Amino acid sequence: MRMRTQRQVVDYSLRRRALLRDVFSGRLGTYEVCDASPYLKNAARFHGEPTDRRCPICRRENLTLVHYIYGDELKQSAGQARTRTELPVLAMTFREFQVYVVEVCRACDWNHLVEQFLLGRDGLTDEPGVEAAAAVGSSTSGSSATGVGAPATKRRREARR
Repeated sequence: MRMRTQRQVVDYSLRRRALLRDVFSGRLGTYEVCDASPYLKNAARFHGEPTDRRCPICRRENLTLVHYIYGDELKQSAGQARTRTELPVLAMTFREFQVYVVEVCRACDWNHLVEQFLLGRDGLTDEPGVEAAAAVGSSTSGSSATGVGAPATKRRREARR
């Protein structure tokens, strides 16, 4: 499920497939890929989102997705696991933060980074309709070359420099 402010998505399914191919061909041992830390296993237990996909290694248990959040604005919350239901609230609270999604098997300790993406309020102004409406509004408001009435994304980019 894609969230409203989700952007810059990186999918690691090809890397996962290559890693599993190496395990099944014998080039890598399961002990090398089944190495989830106790912290990751606890995060999966308390903050994880159960899936209907079986573990590709042990095939005994379904995988659990864990969402980790990182960002300067998060301060002490950076690096914490959060439930998927918390992410939309955080996205409306903070300007921008990174989310890493890790799949975990609690039976055999398989774990792999599945996806990463950005969330936050900054994603709301990147929608084409919002920017076009802001541009139309600025042309009729008699804005000057000082940037008053410029689209919000342009002002934000200039402020970051």
